[in-house]
Amino acid sequence: MNLTINGEKRVYDRSLSIDELLNDLELDGQKVALERNLEIVPKSSYSTTMLEEGDKLEIVHFIGGGSVDTDDVFEVAGRKLNSRLIVGTGKYKDFEETKLAIEASGAEMVTVAVRRVNITDPKQPMLVDYVDPKKYIYLPNTAFCYTADEALRTLRLAREAGGWDLVKLEVLGHEKTLYPNMPETLKAAQTLIDEGFKVMVYCSDDPIQCQMLEDMGCVAIMPLGAPIGSGLGIQNPVGIGIIKDQAKVPVIVDAGVGTASDATIAMELGCDGVLMNSAIAHAKNPVIMASAMKDAVTAGRKSFLAGRMPIKKYADPSSPLAGLI
Repeated sequence: MNLTINGEKRVYDRSLSIDELLNDLELDGQKVALERNLEIVPKSSYSTTMLEEGDKLEIVHFIGGGSVDTDDVFEVAGRKLNSRLIVGTGKYKDFEETKLAIEASGAEMVTVAVRRVNITDPKQPMLVDYVDPKKYIYLPNTAFCYTADEALRTLRLAREAGGWDLVKLEVLGHEKTLYPNMPETLKAAQTLIDEGFKVMVYCSDDPIQCQMLEDMGCVAIMPLGAPIGSGLGIQNPVGIGIIKDQAKVPVIVDAGVGTASDATIAMELGCDGVLMNSAIAHAKNPVIMASAMKDAVTAGRKSFLAGRMPIKKYADPSSPLAGLI
Protein backbone atom coordinates (compact mmCIF):
# COMPACT_ATOMS: atom_id res chain seq x y z
CA MET A 1 0.00 0.00 0.00
CA ASN A 2 1.44 3.36 -1.10
CA LEU A 3 0.85 6.39 1.12
CA THR A 4 2.06 9.98 1.00
CA ILE A 5 2.73 11.26 4.51
CA ASN A 6 3.69 14.91 4.94
CA GLY A 7 4.86 14.95 1.32
CA GLU A 8 6.98 11.81 1.74
CA LYS A 9 6.22 8.55 -0.09
CA ARG A 10 5.90 5.50 2.16
CA VAL A 11 5.16 1.88 1.22
CA TYR A 12 3.51 -0.62 3.60
CA ASP A 13 3.00 -4.32 3.03
CA ARG A 14 -0.31 -4.46 4.87
CA SER A 15 -3.48 -2.48 5.48
CA LEU A 16 -3.31 -0.08 8.42
CA SER A 17 -5.70 1.88 10.55
CA ILE A 18 -4.65 5.41 11.45
CA ASP A 19 -3.91 4.24 15.00
CA GLU A 20 -1.63 1.52 13.64
CA LEU A 21 0.14 3.96 11.35
CA LEU A 22 0.79 6.40 14.21
CA ASN A 23 2.12 3.57 16.35
CA ASP A 24 4.39 2.54 13.47
CA LEU A 25 5.63 6.14 13.24
CA GLU A 26 6.05 6.27 17.04
CA LEU A 27 3.73 9.25 17.29
CA ASP A 28 1.31 10.03 20.11
CA GLY A 29 -2.14 10.46 18.59
CA GLN A 30 -3.13 12.84 21.38
CA LYS A 31 -0.39 15.31 20.42
CA VAL A 32 -1.09 15.54 16.69
CA ALA A 33 -3.86 16.19 14.19
CA LEU A 34 -4.29 14.20 11.00
CA GLU A 35 -5.73 15.16 7.66
CA ARG A 36 -6.57 12.46 5.10
CA ASN A 37 -7.05 13.59 1.50
CA LEU A 38 -7.78 17.15 2.74
CA GLU A 39 -10.36 15.92 5.28
CA ILE A 40 -9.62 16.10 9.01
CA VAL A 41 -10.01 12.76 10.77
CA PRO A 42 -11.37 13.03 14.35
CA LYS A 43 -9.18 11.43 16.99
CA SER A 44 -12.13 9.26 18.00
CA SER A 45 -11.99 7.60 14.56
CA TYR A 46 -8.28 6.78 14.44
CA SER A 47 -8.79 3.15 15.47
CA THR A 48 -11.61 2.48 13.00
CA THR A 49 -10.41 4.44 9.95
CA MET A 50 -8.57 2.14 7.54
CA LEU A 51 -6.11 3.72 5.15
CA GLU A 52 -6.34 2.99 1.44
CA GLU A 53 -3.97 2.88 -1.52
CA GLY A 54 -2.85 6.35 -2.57
CA ASP A 55 -4.07 8.18 0.54
CA LYS A 56 -2.39 11.52 1.16
CA LEU A 57 -1.90 12.33 4.84
CA GLU A 58 -0.83 15.43 6.69
CA ILE A 59 0.19 14.98 10.32
CA VAL A 60 0.77 18.22 12.20
CA HIS A 61 1.57 19.50 15.67
CA PHE A 62 2.24 22.85 17.32
CA ILE A 63 5.66 24.47 17.17
CA GLY A 64 7.23 27.58 18.47
CA GLY A 65 5.94 29.92 15.83
CA GLY A 66 3.56 41.79 32.18
CA SER A 67 1.48 41.39 34.94
CA VAL A 68 -0.55 44.22 36.45
CA ASP A 69 -2.69 44.44 39.54
CA THR A 70 -5.14 41.55 39.72
CA ASP A 71 -8.06 43.98 39.78
CA ASP A 72 -7.06 45.16 36.29
CA VAL A 73 -7.57 41.90 34.42
CA PHE A 74 -7.26 41.43 30.68
CA GLU A 75 -10.20 39.50 29.21
CA VAL A 76 -10.46 37.93 25.75
CA ALA A 77 -13.42 35.79 24.77
CA GLY A 78 -14.26 35.11 28.41
CA ARG A 79 -10.70 34.21 29.39
CA LYS A 80 -9.33 36.42 32.17
CA LEU A 81 -5.59 37.08 32.23
CA ASN A 82 -3.37 39.01 34.59
CA SER A 83 -0.71 39.50 31.91
CA ARG A 84 -1.26 41.86 29.00
CA LEU A 85 1.80 40.54 27.20
CA ILE A 86 1.28 37.77 24.64
CA VAL A 87 4.40 36.13 23.25
CA GLY A 88 5.27 33.94 20.32
CA THR A 89 7.11 30.65 20.58
CA GLY A 90 9.22 30.72 17.41
CA LYS A 91 12.75 31.85 16.46
CA TYR A 92 14.45 30.72 19.69
CA LYS A 93 17.60 28.61 19.52
CA ASP A 94 15.82 25.68 21.19
CA PHE A 95 12.77 24.75 23.22
CA GLU A 96 14.61 25.21 26.52
CA GLU A 97 15.28 28.87 25.72
CA THR A 98 11.67 29.21 24.60
CA LYS A 99 10.50 27.92 27.95
CA LEU A 100 12.78 30.19 29.99
CA ALA A 101 11.88 33.31 28.01
CA ILE A 102 8.15 32.68 28.33
CA GLU A 103 8.51 32.18 32.07
CA ALA A 104 10.46 35.44 32.37
CA SER A 105 7.85 37.33 30.33
CA GLY A 106 5.04 36.48 32.71
CA ALA A 107 2.81 35.79 29.69
CA GLU A 108 -0.16 33.50 30.10
CA MET A 109 -1.05 33.25 26.41
CA VAL A 110 1.37 32.09 23.69
CA THR A 111 0.99 31.88 19.93
CA VAL A 112 1.82 28.58 18.26
CA ALA A 113 2.22 27.68 14.62
CA VAL A 114 0.88 24.49 13.07
CA ARG A 115 3.51 22.51 11.16
CA ARG A 116 4.05 19.02 9.83
CA VAL A 117 5.28 16.39 12.24
CA ASN A 118 8.79 15.13 11.46
CA ILE A 119 7.89 11.53 10.62
CA THR A 120 11.55 10.69 9.90
CA ASP A 121 12.45 11.51 13.51
CA PRO A 122 9.23 11.08 15.52
CA LYS A 123 11.08 11.25 18.83
CA GLN A 124 12.12 14.84 18.12
CA PRO A 125 10.99 17.11 21.00
CA MET A 126 7.69 18.96 20.64
CA LEU A 127 6.72 22.33 22.01
CA VAL A 128 4.12 20.77 24.31
CA ASP A 129 6.95 18.96 26.10
CA TYR A 130 8.37 22.33 27.22
CA VAL A 131 5.45 24.77 27.22
CA ASP A 132 2.57 23.06 28.99
CA PRO A 133 -0.81 23.76 27.32
CA LYS A 134 -2.40 23.18 30.72
CA LYS A 135 -0.40 26.09 32.13
CA TYR A 136 -0.51 28.46 29.14
CA ILE A 137 -3.31 29.35 26.76
CA TYR A 138 -2.24 28.15 23.34
CA LEU A 139 -3.25 30.53 20.57
CA PRO A 140 -2.89 28.70 17.23
CA ASN A 141 -2.09 31.08 14.40
CA THR A 142 -1.92 31.01 10.62
CA ALA A 143 1.63 32.24 10.11
CA PHE A 144 2.66 32.32 6.43
CA CYS A 145 -0.83 31.76 5.08
CA TYR A 146 -1.48 33.92 2.02
CA THR A 147 -5.08 32.98 1.22
CA ALA A 148 -8.27 32.54 3.20
CA ASP A 149 -8.40 28.86 2.23
CA GLU A 150 -4.89 28.20 3.57
CA ALA A 151 -5.77 29.89 6.87
CA LEU A 152 -9.04 27.96 7.21
CA ARG A 153 -7.35 24.63 6.59
CA THR A 154 -4.64 25.41 9.14
CA LEU A 155 -7.01 26.42 11.93
CA ARG A 156 -9.35 23.49 11.36
CA LEU A 157 -6.35 21.20 11.84
CA ALA A 158 -5.35 23.19 14.92
CA ARG A 159 -8.76 22.67 16.49
CA GLU A 160 -8.53 18.95 15.82
CA ALA A 161 -5.00 18.75 17.25
CA GLY A 162 -5.74 20.43 20.55
CA GLY A 163 -9.41 21.32 20.74
CA TRP A 164 -8.71 25.07 20.84
CA ASP A 165 -11.36 27.35 19.36
CA LEU A 166 -9.65 30.63 20.31
CA VAL A 167 -7.34 31.36 17.38
CA LYS A 168 -5.22 34.09 15.84
CA LEU A 169 -6.00 34.72 12.19
CA GLU A 170 -3.42 36.31 9.93
CA VAL A 171 -3.60 36.24 6.13
CA LEU A 172 -0.55 37.85 4.59
CA GLY A 173 -0.52 39.81 1.37
CA HIS A 174 3.13 40.27 0.44
CA GLU A 175 6.24 38.20 1.18
CA LYS A 176 8.48 41.25 1.71
CA THR A 177 6.27 43.41 3.92
CA LEU A 178 4.09 40.69 5.50
CA TYR A 179 1.28 43.23 5.59
CA PRO A 180 -2.17 41.69 6.01
CA ASN A 181 -4.29 40.91 2.95
CA MET A 182 -7.46 42.49 4.24
CA PRO A 183 -9.98 41.12 1.67
CA GLU A 184 -8.79 37.57 2.37
CA THR A 185 -8.66 38.29 6.11
CA LEU A 186 -12.28 39.46 6.15
CA LYS A 187 -13.35 36.41 4.13
CA ALA A 188 -11.55 33.95 6.41
CA ALA A 189 -12.73 35.68 9.59
CA GLN A 190 -16.39 35.41 8.60
CA THR A 191 -16.09 31.70 7.79
CA LEU A 192 -14.26 30.94 11.04
CA ILE A 193 -16.85 32.81 13.10
CA ASP A 194 -19.62 30.92 11.30
CA GLU A 195 -17.85 27.66 12.26
CA GLY A 196 -17.74 28.59 15.94
CA PHE A 197 -14.17 29.84 16.24
CA LYS A 198 -13.33 32.80 18.47
CA VAL A 199 -11.15 34.92 16.22
CA MET A 200 -8.37 37.28 17.26
CA VAL A 201 -7.33 38.93 14.02
CA TYR A 202 -4.07 40.47 12.78
CA CYS A 203 -5.00 43.41 10.59
CA SER A 204 -4.01 46.75 9.13
CA ASP A 205 -4.01 49.88 11.27
CA ASP A 206 -7.06 51.20 9.40
CA PRO A 207 -9.90 52.12 11.78
CA ILE A 208 -12.56 51.34 9.15
CA GLN A 209 -11.28 47.83 8.46
CA CYS A 210 -10.92 47.21 12.18
CA GLN A 211 -14.52 48.28 12.78
CA MET A 212 -15.68 45.85 10.06
CA LEU A 213 -13.86 42.98 11.76
CA GLU A 214 -15.35 43.85 15.14
CA ASP A 215 -18.84 44.18 13.68
CA MET A 216 -18.67 40.69 12.16
CA GLY A 217 -17.80 39.20 15.55
CA CYS A 218 -14.02 39.03 16.01
CA VAL A 219 -13.15 38.84 19.71
CA ALA A 220 -9.96 40.93 19.50
CA ILE A 221 -8.54 43.37 16.96
CA MET A 222 -4.76 43.21 16.42
CA PRO A 223 -3.44 46.07 14.26
CA LEU A 224 0.21 45.93 13.31
CA GLY A 225 2.53 48.44 14.92
CA ALA A 226 5.04 48.01 12.08
CA PRO A 227 5.94 45.19 9.65
CA ILE A 228 6.37 41.78 11.30
CA GLY A 229 9.90 41.28 12.61
CA SER A 230 11.02 44.82 11.71
CA GLY A 231 11.50 46.18 15.23
CA LEU A 232 10.53 49.65 13.99
CA GLY A 233 8.13 50.36 16.85
CA ILE A 234 4.70 51.99 16.64
CA GLN A 235 4.53 53.78 13.29
CA ASN A 236 0.93 55.02 13.39
CA PRO A 237 0.05 56.00 16.96
CA VAL A 238 -2.82 58.22 15.80
CA GLY A 239 -4.50 55.42 13.85
CA ILE A 240 -4.06 52.90 16.64
CA GLY A 241 -5.42 55.42 19.13
CA ILE A 242 -8.54 55.85 17.01
CA ILE A 243 -8.95 52.08 16.71
CA LYS A 244 -8.80 51.76 20.48
CA ASP A 245 -11.23 54.66 21.05
CA GLN A 246 -13.90 53.08 18.83
CA ALA A 247 -13.45 49.43 19.82
CA LYS A 248 -15.64 47.50 22.24
CA VAL A 249 -13.36 44.44 22.10
CA PRO A 250 -9.70 44.24 23.14
CA VAL A 251 -7.17 45.98 20.90
CA ILE A 252 -3.74 44.34 20.90
CA VAL A 253 -0.75 45.74 19.03
CA ASP A 254 0.67 42.89 16.99
CA ALA A 255 4.05 43.06 15.23
CA GLY A 256 6.77 45.65 14.96
CA VAL A 257 7.81 46.06 18.60
CA GLY A 258 11.58 46.15 18.87
CA THR A 259 12.40 47.21 22.40
CA ALA A 260 10.80 47.81 25.77
CA SER A 261 9.94 51.45 25.11
CA ASP A 262 7.87 50.39 22.06
CA ALA A 263 5.76 48.14 24.28
CA THR A 264 5.28 50.96 26.77
CA ILE A 265 4.13 53.33 24.02
CA ALA A 266 1.56 50.78 22.82
CA MET A 267 0.16 50.47 26.32
CA GLU A 268 0.17 54.24 26.92
CA LEU A 269 -2.05 54.57 23.85
CA GLY A 270 -4.63 52.60 25.83
CA CYS A 271 -4.21 49.29 24.01
CA ASP A 272 -5.29 46.25 25.97
CA GLY A 273 -2.19 44.24 25.22
CA VAL A 274 0.90 43.70 23.09
CA LEU A 275 1.91 40.61 21.13
CA MET A 276 5.55 40.06 20.21
CA ASN A 277 8.00 37.35 19.22
CA SER A 278 11.09 38.65 17.39
CA ALA A 279 11.75 41.44 19.88
CA ILE A 280 12.40 38.81 22.54
CA ALA A 281 13.67 35.85 20.53
CA HIS A 282 16.18 37.93 18.49
CA ALA A 283 17.57 39.81 21.49
CA LYS A 284 21.14 38.99 22.52
CA ASN A 285 19.70 37.70 25.79
CA PRO A 286 16.08 36.66 25.18
CA VAL A 287 15.38 35.82 28.82
CA ILE A 288 16.44 39.24 30.09
CA MET A 289 14.57 40.96 27.25
CA ALA A 290 11.45 38.98 28.11
CA SER A 291 11.64 40.27 31.66
CA ALA A 292 12.15 43.82 30.36
CA MET A 293 9.07 43.51 28.16
CA LYS A 294 7.04 42.34 31.14
CA ASP A 295 8.08 45.45 33.07
CA ALA A 296 7.47 47.71 30.04
CA VAL A 297 3.92 46.50 29.53
CA THR A 298 3.20 46.93 33.22
CA ALA A 299 4.66 50.45 33.26
CA GLY A 300 2.77 51.49 30.14
CA ARG A 301 -0.52 50.22 31.51
CA LYS A 302 -0.01 52.02 34.84
CA SER A 303 0.91 55.20 32.99
CA PHE A 304 -2.26 55.02 30.91
CA LEU A 305 -4.44 54.40 33.96
CA ALA A 306 -2.78 57.27 35.83
CA GLY A 307 -3.53 59.74 33.02
CA ARG A 308 -0.67 61.74 31.58
CA MET A 309 -0.14 65.44 32.18
CA PRO A 310 -1.43 67.88 29.54
CA ILE A 311 0.95 68.73 26.71
CA LYS A 312 1.84 72.44 26.65
CA LYS A 313 3.60 74.59 24.11
CA TYR A 314 5.64 76.53 26.65
CA ALA A 315 7.31 75.87 29.98
CA ASP A 316 5.37 75.74 33.22
CA PRO A 317 7.60 75.93 36.34
CA SER A 318 7.12 73.15 38.84
CA SER A 319 8.21 75.24 41.82
CA PRO A 320 5.65 77.72 43.26
CA LEU A 321 6.28 81.40 42.67
CA ALA A 322 4.71 82.50 45.99
CA GLY A 323 7.39 83.48 48.50
CA LEU A 324 10.06 83.82 45.84
CA ILE A 325 13.19 85.49 47.29
